[in-house]
This record gives sequence, structure tokens and C-alpha cells, in this order.
Amino acid sequence: MSDEPMPIEERLVVIGDRVLIQPDEGEHRTEVGLYLPRWAVEKESVQAGRIVAAGPGIPLPDPGSMEDEPWKTLDESSSRHVPMQARVGDYAIFLRKASVEIKFEGRTYLIVPQGAILLLDRNPPARLPAEPEAGAEEE
Repeated sequence: MSDEPMPIEERLVVIGDRVLIQPDEGEHRTEVGLYLPRWAVEKESVQAGRIVAAGPGIPLPDPGSMEDEPWKTLDESSSRHVPMQARVGDYAIFLRKASVEIKFEGRTYLIVPQGAILLLDRNPPARLPAEPEAGAEEE
């Protein structure tokens, strides 16, 4: 057994149609250039972050199991789910009130149902491009 820790998506299993999001941290800049502290941003109704784990989706009943006994256990490999639109690595904007905050290994994560996600960015930049300096001319 190796000493390397397991990735978080293997250690934490997200259930159903939920996703695990690492929220954006730190200060946020307003349109006029003011930096807001984290406590002021937390009062907003919409938040954003990166999806680090996703559940399988909403489980569907097996149509063939209707004639079987209701107490019969089903093979998990035959279970079907409505697929999730959200994927690991997506950048999500979601309703903050629908999220549940957890702390795991010193980091803050949010568990968010897929229905509370408003927007997914499939190819977010690693960081925002730098603004050109004042007085710098393009060649």
C-alpha cells in the first residue's frame, strides 16, 4: 500500500444528484474596483466554485423489477441513473441557500444539488488574463 493519499473524489462518495464544490475563497472585486471581504460576499445569494466530485445522478427504478418481490436486493451494477449535467472540473455558479457547508481535512466544501446549479463553465481559464498596464501600447 502506498503512502500517497487518495484523491478526494475517491475518498468522498457523493450520493444522488449532488456535487461537491470547492468554493472560491478570498476577497472579491466589485465593478468599481472595491475589494469586498469574505464575510460580505457570503451574504450574496449566488456563489461560484470548482466541482471536485459528482454523484451518479437520480436513480431510476428497473422496469423489470416490478414483478419481483419488493424486499429483493438488486445488483448495484444493474442500477440506472438519470445522468448528471455537472462533471468534475466544471466551474459552477449556484444558489448559496441550497448548499450545505462541510469541512474536510481543513478545507471548506459545499454539497450542492444539481437543481441549484445555475450555470456550468466547462472550460474555465486557470486564471483570469492580466489587464494591460496603463500607458502600455500594443505592438
